Amino acid sequence: MTTLTSNDTVRLVLDTVEARNPHEPEFLQAVHEVLESIAPVLDTHPEFVDGGILERIVEPERQIMFRVPWIDDAGRLQVNRGYRIQFSSVLGPYKGGLRFHPSVNLSIIKFLGFEQIFKNALTGQGIGGAKGGSDFDPHGRSDAEIMRFCQSFMSELYRHLGEHTDVPAGDIGVGACEIGYLFGQYRKITNRHESGMFTGKGVQWGGAEVRTEATGYGAVFFVEEMLAVHGETLNGKRVGVSGSGNVAIYAIEKAHQLGGTAVTASDSSGYVLDEAGIDVDLLRQIKEVERGRISDYAARRPGATYVEGERPWRVPVDVAIPSATQNELDGDDARALVANGVRAVAEGANMPSTPDAVEVLQAAGVLFAPGKAANAGGVATSALEMSQNAARQRWNFDDSEAKLRAIMGNVHHAAFTAAEKYGRPGDYVAGANCAGFERVAHAMLAQGVI
Repeated sequence: MTTLTSNDTVRLVLDTVEARNPHEPEFLQAVHEVLESIAPVLDTHPEFVDGGILERIVEPERQIMFRVPWIDDAGRLQVNRGYRIQFSSVLGPYKGGLRFHPSVNLSIIKFLGFEQIFKNALTGQGIGGAKGGSDFDPHGRSDAEIMRFCQSFMSELYRHLGEHTDVPAGDIGVGACEIGYLFGQYRKITNRHESGMFTGKGVQWGGAEVRTEATGYGAVFFVEEMLAVHGETLNGKRVGVSGSGNVAIYAIEKAHQLGGTAVTASDSSGYVLDEAGIDVDLLRQIKEVERGRISDYAARRPGATYVEGERPWRVPVDVAIPSATQNELDGDDARALVANGVRAVAEGANMPSTPDAVEVLQAAGVLFAPGKAANAGGVATSALEMSQNAARQRWNFDDSEAKLRAIMGNVHHAAFTAAEKYGRPGDYVAGANCAGFERVAHAMLAQGVI
């Protein structure tokens, strides 16, 4: 029999999480963000409290850490650290990307894996939540070095993967090149061409159309859904985008296709402002082919300006899509966006807005879409790739994009209706958390204490 209130339960679980994970700020931030918004669900479903759902959901089912030794082109031994956090498989096989970046540590991988539980639940596609990666930096490395690293990484991780167990994908620093080497090593070690155990593959060998574009396209589709509730469209609106990787590039592309004008892009060195609209082909050439800096864009694009060492959030825009990395948009940035009349903000990256920024935006009445809803398009299309692999099918670009658009409409509907159901109309943070948590909690309760 429940004796504690839902708020008491949340507080006790948060205290335990903080005590067990004292040096993991990103993970603690993600757990607070979810648990502090789901009290209405616990009030409606006291069986979730009695069943210890909160206590279980904040602990990964499995945490894998391992060393990754490899030889660089100079013949020197290098050692990196590898991770795979398998957080929840209650709705399906673990699903989530691999990130190769110097900033990767246990806290970041755990925060990403925790977010993935609810993001994947929102898609309704029967996939669990996981994340992985390494502090290896592929930038500046030769293809041979990247291949050797990926082969060493997979030589350890392969034993924990499989199309019915755990299905990784790409993330920051893990693109087509890395995925090819990782999948090739898995195939060699296991002696199985298990296409469905990795997503983001090349279209010629089992990949899905629109997978590269999916996260960026999906974020814009979500903005379109939010605006449509209020009788608005993207047509004629100025759009500010941060980042210059896949998410940013394809968010810019889709914003242009829907009548908006995306005027910014950025990297760690600064941002560019292009009032005529970012030239997607030029940006793609510089960042994906040449692996150059965003300043190169301004040098080659008449009328564009480069601002060194700054983020783009002081530029007046109607829609902002932060698509770079976690906690890139802080309270001061949010206040600048509000002062300049921003109408909607959708997180293209994972948790790019600080708690202070979210509070500022919501208090000002800005339509705010959290990453677990707005950037679900990537993993949604990964699940479509898994379906195609299982059925030995290929869908064309238009069919795949139509499916992605429908899924993002369903994600919006789930978050929007849950927000209304639980007394927080228009609050997409609460709505996404409540909807995702409710789906996972029902499955956990049904499957027993495991």
